[in-house]
Amino acid sequence: MATTDTGTVIIVGAGQAAGQTAISLRQKGYAGPVMLIGDEEYLPYQRPPLSKAFLAGSIEAERLHIKPQHFWAEHGIETRLGVRVTAIDRAARTVTLHDGTTLSYAKLVLATGSRVRELPIPGHELEGVHYLRTIADVQGIQPGFRAGQRLTIVGGGYIGLEVAAVAVKQGLEVTVVETESRVMNRVVAPEVSEFFQALHRAAGVRLELGRRVRALEGTTRINAVACADGFSVPTDLCIIGIGIVPNVELAEAAGLPCANGIGVDEFCQTADADVLAVGDCTRHPNSLLGRHVRLESVHNAIEQGKTAAATLCGQPSAYAQVPWFWSDQYDIKLQISGLSEGYDEVVVRGEPADHSFAAFYLLQKRLLAVDAVNSPREFMLGKKLIAAGAELDSVALADPDQDFKTLATAALAAAG
Repeated sequence: MATTDTGTVIIVGAGQAAGQTAISLRQKGYAGPVMLIGDEEYLPYQRPPLSKAFLAGSIEAERLHIKPQHFWAEHGIETRLGVRVTAIDRAARTVTLHDGTTLSYAKLVLATGSRVRELPIPGHELEGVHYLRTIADVQGIQPGFRAGQRLTIVGGGYIGLEVAAVAVKQGLEVTVVETESRVMNRVVAPEVSEFFQALHRAAGVRLELGRRVRALEGTTRINAVACADGFSVPTDLCIIGIGIVPNVELAEAAGLPCANGIGVDEFCQTADADVLAVGDCTRHPNSLLGRHVRLESVHNAIEQGKTAAATLCGQPSAYAQVPWFWSDQYDIKLQISGLSEGYDEVVVRGEPADHSFAAFYLLQKRLLAVDAVNSPREFMLGKKLIAAGAELDSVALADPDQDFKTLATAALAAAG
């Protein structure tokens, strides 16, 4: 393999996107210095297990690592952990660390990720109130995460429901308080929400929907979650999961265009030719979707890391893929391909009662997205159909006697 070396690449961040960028640089033959700078004390690790297996205590922190500790040194990737970058000087091509140290770069990759969206209400500083984003967050939760404890989760999205599933299996008394009238309101159709609501209630989770949290009550430690309508939930532990916010401040201060994410092109390049950005913190064009998007997913982090590495190695390849996501709750795997925004029809194929079905989101017959519940075939073929801009007949799609693979094959052929 030919080697490439155009100077030091500094990657700001040490999450999934940062780690993948460094790994792909070496895989593509980049021979120059590569440095990862992360403000956490941990090597690049996977976040999805934090709300599931790691929270449950069934795996150790080392199992979360994307690569074992020896990998980074063996591949000449310097890691500076527990270190925060405070400024970028694009003219001088330097970054400044929190201790005042200045480092020079030839190319800079911003993989600054995201942080939890905070709930700034009375009582937010009480003991027993937690967010879940990092290894340290989970370690802070675990001492109180035990059978018999009353747990209130604020937010009925992926994180909140995944935590609820783990907690109720661990013997905690679980209540989920959600502002919207249904769970996962932002990402799935009512039919899918209803399935997961029934699933959680059957497991013993109490769902309080359409309630806005007004305050967290207690003297030094939380003892109740108070809602605006006067409803109150006695609690020993509270976990808030109301979304995340992209970390764009460093880029903004350096004069890079940002709007709900750091602006990049299809090659992960910012407005500065020497600065790239990857992962949750970016807003990028997607030719398959026909618009700019900011994605919070492992798939996007990995693929943008690969794209940035290819760009840095002089092998540019445009990033244009169908977004996909997943969530594990109990024995249910929800796999989502595409983005369902703007649909005019939802077709449910299969029976939710059988715990295996799929919801297809259509816009004038064109498939936009698929929510597949324990339905891997619909998920995989759905991705292909979305990428092709294929159209589906809703009547045939809803008919269980019509073979889905046959329908998909015909739709792909018609799409050319």
